[in-house]
Amino acid sequence: MNPAPKSSARPVSASTTLAYVEAFVAEPEGAASARRRAEDLGVESVSSGVAATLTVLARLLNARAVAEIGTGTGVSALALLAGMAADGVLTSIDAEAEHQLAAREVLTGVGIPTRRVRLIAGQALNVLPKLTDGAYDLVLIDGDPLEYVEYVAQAERLLRPGGVVVLHHALWKGLVADESVDDDEPLIVREALTSVLENEAFTPALLPVGDGLLVAVRN
Repeated sequence: MNPAPKSSARPVSASTTLAYVEAFVAEPEGAASARRRAEDLGVESVSSGVAATLTVLARLLNARAVAEIGTGTGVSALALLAGMAADGVLTSIDAEAEHQLAAREVLTGVGIPTRRVRLIAGQALNVLPKLTDGAYDLVLIDGDPLEYVEYVAQAERLLRPGGVVVLHHALWKGLVADESVDDDEPLIVREALTSVLENEAFTPALLPVGDGLLVAVRN
């Protein structure tokens, strides 16, 4: 066994490392506009590092059908579409029609055909049961955290074998890791993580990018 290399350099802080990770991959065209619209509307967007991860996952799957819970102003949609197959269709659900209007303007502005993005305004738990079983390559969960457990159950039904569920805010501002914290959001997110971890239908991993990503393959 080779000895560990020696270095006189001091390790950088965790915050410096995370900032490097987040800035490592440049965002696709239109992301800056989508983020400006999100700021104007008071909408929280996925981080640059999360966006890059979504693009990689969509590309690995050669995804042709993706469902997104939480459209926002299109930051995550741009990331997913950047990795999806050229004929892929993104179905994005959001209760806020104003947010989806902003997202549509952003997507149109970078030349994404309307037929490639199906925007559905409505409550996710009302819309998801109407989507086809086993028809999706990837499901992104980024909606109401208090409904995450129900979203996970719907994702299990919607995904094909080998498909991937991605749960954003999986660390919820760092509070999920502290089991003494029993506020509603971290508590429910923790329950959603456990529901995936203990479900033999999934093979999961928890990634410390952005506010945390749970990534799980449908077995």
